[in-house]
Amino acid sequence: MKKIEAIIKPFKLDEVREALSEVGVTGLTVTEVKGFGRQKGHTELSRGAEYVVDFLPKIKLEIVVANDIVDTAIEAIIKAARTGKIGDGKIFVSSVEQIVRIRTGETNEAAI
Repeated sequence: MKKIEAIIKPFKLDEVREALSEVGVTGLTVTEVKGFGRQKGHTELSRGAEYVVDFLPKIKLEIVVANDIVDTAIEAIIKAARTGKIGDGKIFVSSVEQIVRIRTGETNEAAI
């Protein structure tokens, strides 16, 4: 089992959720986050004053999938989240040792 964490632009959330649903992902966790990478933030003008926005709003998705659909899920995220512009985000994949569904006690693949 793998945990996929994706940092994406906020307006791409619905497209990514639909794409993941189409490839069989049954659940995900969404967190509103702020950060920067190579994009480094930007300058905005407000009431005649210029100020720098260092941390940009992003969405962090977390999903856990069976090993056989990891590549499919990653491709779905890339296809749905890509704008071709700086700041599209990143995907991180890590191993998951164990899952337990609290309500039923199911473990691992049955608990996904």
